[in-house]
Amino acid sequence: MQNTRIAIVGAGLAGLYAAYSLEKRGIKDYVILEAREILGGRIASTIHSDGSPDVSGDGGFDLGPAWFWPAFQTDMARLVDELELGTFQQFETGDMLLERSSNQPPERTRGYVNSPPSMRIAGGMYSLIDALYRRIDSARVVRGQAVRHLHMSEPHVELVSENANGETFSHFAERVLLAMPPRLVEAQLTFSPALPNELAIQWRETDTWMASHAKYIAVFDRPFWRDQGLSGEARSAVGPMVEIHDASAPEGKAALFGFLGVPADIRSRVSERELMTACREQFVRLFGSQAATPEAVFIKDWAQEVHTATVADQRATGDHPVPALSPSSGVWAQRLTGVGSEWSQEFTGYLAGAIDATNRGLASLKINQLKPSG
Repeated sequence: MQNTRIAIVGAGLAGLYAAYSLEKRGIKDYVILEAREILGGRIASTIHSDGSPDVSGDGGFDLGPAWFWPAFQTDMARLVDELELGTFQQFETGDMLLERSSNQPPERTRGYVNSPPSMRIAGGMYSLIDALYRRIDSARVVRGQAVRHLHMSEPHVELVSENANGETFSHFAERVLLAMPPRLVEAQLTFSPALPNELAIQWRETDTWMASHAKYIAVFDRPFWRDQGLSGEARSAVGPMVEIHDASAPEGKAALFGFLGVPADIRSRVSERELMTACREQFVRLFGSQAATPEAVFIKDWAQEVHTATVADQRATGDHPVPALSPSSGVWAQRLTGVGSEWSQEFTGYLAGAIDATNRGLASLKINQLKPSG
């Protein structure tokens, strides 16, 4: 049994940023409870893929989000600068390819350059997770414990967590920050007393961003498509990938990645090997025979991640209303606050949304009024 001031459920970007923000305010009496053994949540890298080596020479490729836009996501940009992380612009120079049907060869057309530019972090987005983790007290991060139950036990909230062996643990906190998707909270955590019904429904009906998606990455020694004047970007109505981009590291290996357009419930009936074969064949159709022999391939199906997706995420609705951060009244008011990206008012679902939602959540709990630990 452990007592703490603030419990943070989830060690993705929102959870680690919450801890970092608390530390900056001199509040060190917290605990982070993370279900996975690996930190980061939906930020993931090929360096953590089971049985697959890091072949990038630059920290791995992004299996989750890869971009941010500092021109208008200013809080995110400020954090990246504060953590002294290098950045570079997404490569978009050259023509793009279109696959309109299986009966037509790919069509070459003028590429589209984002303005303001999409930016990436040197070493991959996981560098952001590493940097935050290095700046907080690692002893306060508990891995491999999934929170299952929250019980109001005045003057504390009891959080009951479970490890992979089925052993349970209790943590007692004055306040709880939910750094995980609202739908996952409603599906996997039980509350006593129960959450207000209207709030529970609202959280349940909030799509988890990217939870229904899968991403395929192929790594090459060099970006041969650039020799052809291609940006590496493509759109396809044939599939299995519907959107493709250059994922190369500036000073490391080259790579292409694509988002699969096959719905999650259909993907679940196809083997990973079949999906990878289909993706490789698509790269050959688009970029030529050099794409047939990648140095390494990776696929990440987020719909199969139990700590990201629920059954309801197999088919995304496309609707993303911003749910309430916390109950407005009752025993859970001022005790329970959502800080995951889906709670962001400005950047729902984006990396910057985790920063925005956490800042809102900390403000709603009046964290600035709390005395520093000591």
